[in-house]
Amino acid sequence: MTGLATITSKRQLTIPVAVFRKAGFRNGQKVLLQEDKGVVKIRPVTSIVEMLAGSVTVPKRFQGRSPDQILKLAKKEYFAKRAKK
Repeated sequence: MTGLATITSKRQLTIPVAVFRKAGFRNGQKVLLQEDKGVVKIRPVTSIVEMLAGSVTVPKRFQGRSPDQILKLAKKEYFAKRAKK
């Protein structure tokens, strides 16, 4: 599917609704941007997690949580450890 969009002066891009829906994106979702020879690809971060699934052991404290929950918890733990130093 192809859509036309404009990049604003703040470098923001609005994805046309038809493309947004077809890609299965959700509001507030984290996405990964990849540039290759001038072509930019946008993929949900969860697709990266799914590609890596099984290649890394997930700590028990993260099991059963969404990628956003894991990221939030990991950041909280990381900065708590840094604050103690």
